[in-house]
Amino acid sequence: MTPQAAVLLQELSAICGAAHVLSQGDLSAWEADWRKRKRGKALAVARPASTEEVAAVVQACARHGAPIVTQGGNTGLVVGSTPDDSGTEVVLSLQRMNRVLALDAANMTVTVQAGCVLQALQQAALERGLLFPLSLAAEGSCTIGGNLATNAGGTQVLRYGNARDLCLGLQVVNAQGQIWDGLQGLRKDNTGYDLRDLFIGSEGTLGVITAATLKLYPQPAAQMTAWAAVPTLEQAVALLGLAQSRLGPGLTGFEVMGQFALRLVARHFRHLRVPLHEHSAYCVLAELSDAESAEHARQSLEQLLELALEKNIIDDAVVAENQSQARQLWHIREAIPLAQVEEGLNIKHDISIPISRIPEFVSHTEALLARSISGVRLVNFGHLGDGNLHFNVQAPGGQDARHFLQTREAQVNALVYESVRAFGGSISAEHGIGALKVDELAHHKNPVALQMMQAIKQALDPLGLFNPGRVLFR
Repeated sequence: MTPQAAVLLQELSAICGAAHVLSQGDLSAWEADWRKRKRGKALAVARPASTEEVAAVVQACARHGAPIVTQGGNTGLVVGSTPDDSGTEVVLSLQRMNRVLALDAANMTVTVQAGCVLQALQQAALERGLLFPLSLAAEGSCTIGGNLATNAGGTQVLRYGNARDLCLGLQVVNAQGQIWDGLQGLRKDNTGYDLRDLFIGSEGTLGVITAATLKLYPQPAAQMTAWAAVPTLEQAVALLGLAQSRLGPGLTGFEVMGQFALRLVARHFRHLRVPLHEHSAYCVLAELSDAESAEHARQSLEQLLELALEKNIIDDAVVAENQSQARQLWHIREAIPLAQVEEGLNIKHDISIPISRIPEFVSHTEALLARSISGVRLVNFGHLGDGNLHFNVQAPGGQDARHFLQTREAQVNALVYESVRAFGGSISAEHGIGALKVDELAHHKNPVALQMMQAIKQALDPLGLFNPGRVLFR
């Protein structure tokens, strides 16, 4: 360790307390990414307890030229919050800043620290009879700061939008260690540039989000969940259109899952009973949130499915009898990424395609991959209601998954991303760019857009303090 690094550690210890600056021992919880694809080496892990301490940490790191990697729950999928292997980066963990600060029922808002776990926020809203609708598989460990920094999506974007749409205000520490407090919770504030939207989705490259004021909604009177088998993606899209016309804004979730994805769940999680997947190419999971009653919700959903059967859009369907059965159906959907982990390392694609073009995209891209790599297995699932597919590629059966990842990832990414571009899509729908897709962004993003992004980065973080090498190369 250099003398300058030793001085920085002393300063960080004085700011956060010696017990909350970690530089020795097992730091894998902060140095390894969730997918176990990368393990870095941090100079230290600093764990401040307040926005003021965050500001002081940023000032100290700026004085010593130490890059900062901000981290929440460390559940990201694109190596965006993992330190590199230089041993010079400070991991700024916000996990101690985990409180719900205020809940204003009349204003239908809640203000939380950035390290607040998503599930804890959901529960705080529920206890007041309200709803915070952001929902994703990692909600038991991901944090609000990370959700906002990556503009997380999840399963209810169809009705409530992404994390960006749920946020009314932020508190941010900038690269100079100054605190911007924009937590007013106003739905209308037309006084210049919207700085809030600048930081949301910036993946920690422009500043450190330390708190947020978020929208709340009334709890629905009832929620009803259905599982339907469809023969093709064209029928899945047709079912979505029918559901939107019949259920309107009550349709809060619409997920699609390919047969092979569900087979992986059935294989690796035998306690989960996967319905209707053996003889249909896809299954759909739809959720209706009703403002009237459970009886009205069930009637609406059953009428929709009866009409879909009459029109030969679906092969079969079931409606959950109670909330326990509904949770089981959602658990199956959420178990797909975990089943992939059990099957072995895979090549993930979090892509967005215009919904009308998804069937053609999948057919075209699957054929390209099959011609290029004999026996390749495709794990296709995602949020059909908002056009977001997790189009993942698993090694052929019997092949070593790690070797497949190392030797085929570049080829597979090139095929998939060129197809995404041809169909007018995006290479990242909700996971972000991080360090994993920096090269891809430079290749696929509009050059003028990249220039403007670089200009914003230079203006707000001229020293390249925040998350260097993520999202943009300097």
